[in-house]
Amino acid sequence: MMLHEEKSEQAALDRFDRAILSVLAEDGRISITDLAKRIGLSKSPTQARLRRLEQSGVIIGYRALLDPIQLGLDHVAFVEVRLSDTREAALTAFNAAVAKVPEIEQAHMIAGNFDYLLKVRTRDMARYRAFLGDTISGLPHVAGTSTFVAMEAVKETMLADPA
Repeated sequence: MMLHEEKSEQAALDRFDRAILSVLAEDGRISITDLAKRIGLSKSPTQARLRRLEQSGVIIGYRALLDPIQLGLDHVAFVEVRLSDTREAALTAFNAAVAKVPEIEQAHMIAGNFDYLLKVRTRDMARYRAFLGDTISGLPHVAGTSTFVAMEAVKETMLADPA
């Protein structure tokens, strides 16, 4: 299935589904009973809707949100990556390699003067510099990079309102 076909197969969500997603985006550990109260349904239909949202892939998982500053990972760099080859095989190889690198928090294919924008998180500038030289430059088909260092995160959240 091609990417543009996947986009057209979006799930049909009603107001209760959207309410479930909104509450879970704020508190993924909420009990079914409390979730049902918050959205205005009884427990059984809420649980059935939650299962359907999980099985259909609308909800892809649950996880703890960690504070990167508390973990000493406060160096954030955004990296523009230009590839030497943008044919499908090269893009696939680059995507697969990026997916395996934990320091790369986000990777987006871009329509513009470069091919990808990466969000990279490391402990400090020295580690970033080594990471750039050893890892990013070694990714398949990388022809060049430009780095922009974030001075402060003004807003950094996950999707909270699916409406």
